[in-house]
This record gives sequence, structure tokens and C-alpha cells, in this order.
Amino acid sequence: MTDTITRAAELLKHHRESIDRLDAILVYTLAERFKHTQSVGRLKAEHDLPPSDPSREARQIERLEWLSKEADLDPEFAKKFLTFIISEVIRHHEKLQK
Repeated sequence: MTDTITRAAELLKHHRESIDRLDAILVYTLAERFKHTQSVGRLKAEHDLPPSDPSREARQIERLEWLSKEADLDPEFAKKFLTFIISEVIRHHEKLQK
């Protein structure tokens, strides 16, 4: 291999190692988030509160869009991601209400 290819392979290896660590952080962060949302869902079920809070959800999406711009992340992607997470949380809350 040429020096350029060897260097590129080494850089690729380092990037992939970093991506793997970040993926682990994402998984553990999502797990922690869902532990809390499950607790919220149980609390809502115990007190007969609705499983969703549209005004909070809208504020959260707006906040995430702002944060994504600050972080130089595509705001549309961030919105889709949070919308997916919120829909999963609501689904869990609805199950707890039954």
C-alpha cells in the first residue's frame, strides 16, 4: 500500500472507532431517557392524566430545532428524530393507561 492509502486507512479506523463510541453513548442516553419517560407514563396513568401533552411536545420540537441549528445539525433531521421518540413515548404511555 502507498503511504496515502495507509494514512487514509488509519484515519478511517479512528473515525469508525469514534463513531462506535458515539453510538454507545446514544444507546445509553436513549435508555436513560426512556427510563424517565416510563416513570412519567406511570405517574400519568396513576393520576389519570392524558398520555400526551401537545403543547410540551411542540415546545420540545421547537427547542430541538434551535439546538440543532446551534450544533450545526440538520434541523429537519432533528425534528424527525424527536418526533419519532415522542411518538414512542406516547405509545408507551398509552399502554400504561390500559
